[in-house]
Amino acid sequence: MRLISIWIVLTLAFVVPASAHPSIGLAVSFAAGVAHPLSGLDHIAAMTAVGLWAAVKGGRALWVWPLTFVAIMLVGGSLGLAQIALPFVEAGILASVVVLGLMVALVVNPPVWVGAAIVGVFALLHGHAHGAEVVHNVNGLEYVAGFLLATAILHAVGIGLGLTLQRVAPGPVNRIAGAICVAIGAGLCAGVL
Repeated sequence: MRLISIWIVLTLAFVVPASAHPSIGLAVSFAAGVAHPLSGLDHIAAMTAVGLWAAVKGGRALWVWPLTFVAIMLVGGSLGLAQIALPFVEAGILASVVVLGLMVALVVNPPVWVGAAIVGVFALLHGHAHGAEVVHNVNGLEYVAGFLLATAILHAVGIGLGLTLQRVAPGPVNRIAGAICVAIGAGLCAGVL
């Protein structure tokens, strides 16, 4: 329980509560790419939830789901960079926080490929939003590399947190972490966070 409290405090200490993607036009560097996923509660919760869910599932999911997320996020980022529109990007990003949190809270245990498909859909939307932020007259590769690295780090944090929680207090503590993600997603959807 203490680890969850620390996670919540650290998350809230480094989050800028605003819309999911307020910095359109500011995406010009590697540092901006790293900073963006670490500056929004939606990104932190969803990407950490991917790692938590992978830890709950275990086995191949520990590397398949995060790797799938990062790879498909790159595809989405490329679509955003190319100005190819996707429907429901912001709504899908908010839904990702709730859905991925539910996967952890309810200990949903699909086959690895089904989980990869679920995280892949959300990764496409997150990536598109990031790619669409890149200024059109600069090389966005540095920014893309930055947001991919930050995403991988958040997945690793989720995996580490999930595995640690399973050792310390198996079962309900991971469910509580998932429920926190759901609450964050609901708060973002309702506009109170």
